[in-house]
Amino acid sequence: MPIGVLLGLLSFSIYAVGDAITKGFSGHLGVFELQFFINLFALVPIVFARDKSERWRDTFKLANPLLMHGRAILYTAATLCFTFAVTTIPFAETYSLAFLSPLFLALLAMVVLKEKVVATRWVLVILSFIGVLIVVRPGFRELGIGHVAAILCALLAASANTILRIISNSEKQISIIAVNGVYQLAINGALMLAAFTPLGWGELARLATIGILGGIAQIIIIRAVARTPASHIGPTQYVQILWAVALGAIFFNETPDAVGYVGLAILVAAGIATVFSDGAQARIIGRWTEFRARRNEPQPPIEGPDL
Repeated sequence: MPIGVLLGLLSFSIYAVGDAITKGFSGHLGVFELQFFINLFALVPIVFARDKSERWRDTFKLANPLLMHGRAILYTAATLCFTFAVTTIPFAETYSLAFLSPLFLALLAMVVLKEKVVATRWVLVILSFIGVLIVVRPGFRELGIGHVAAILCALLAASANTILRIISNSEKQISIIAVNGVYQLAINGALMLAAFTPLGWGELARLATIGILGGIAQIIIIRAVARTPASHIGPTQYVQILWAVALGAIFFNETPDAVGYVGLAILVAAGIATVFSDGAQARIIGRWTEFRARRNEPQPPIEGPDL
């Protein structure tokens, strides 16, 4: 198995463990205070994420300032929605709704980026949506504001990732991380003041664990993408669904019923197939482009015998 795939599995597993610890704060700490301290401690490992070719003094020299600030705001809102959802509704349901993001991303790619979304991908995205409906079953089960927050998280994350596609080739890696971190701290720090809850050493240690784990996971996934094609890394994120089921059952007495397991299986299968389908399409397009380029190259003249 490629090292990048193993790193991807490790990274998303770490994220899931951090989310489980976050869920343990349900009813004890507000989402703004949670996010502020998590992001504060996440800065510790992120310090080591700077590429050797990047300089600290250039961190906030942005090529696309409006898009960078807009993405940071969207991503901050998305993480707030996810934290609220994970602390109010079952773990597996939070993840299944958050994994609606590919559906929204496909729509935004078509509308905003003018990308052509092939029929195969639409079929797989629709299957993912069906899987989510089976898990959540709106109309058959009572849905709360936590479910709405999880859906909003998916929409906001897809919007942030759409912007990331636009700016990824022109902005420095450390700048993308740093700008997001500044907004996370500023917005959550301001909003938590109205209902600030003093923290004990135990709570502070748990928040530090979540933040440091998240920062480490982010560094690991960056290293994974650097070593292995993104199309191979993508499916590893679905290990979070497995962790959600396991951790939810062990620590929070949340066990999906048989129908829920069917929905989760459809969601995971369709999601993995979507990523591999995109990877195969990219490889085909790349090879076709290379073939066309070679075909259009001027051919050397045919040398005849000396007369």
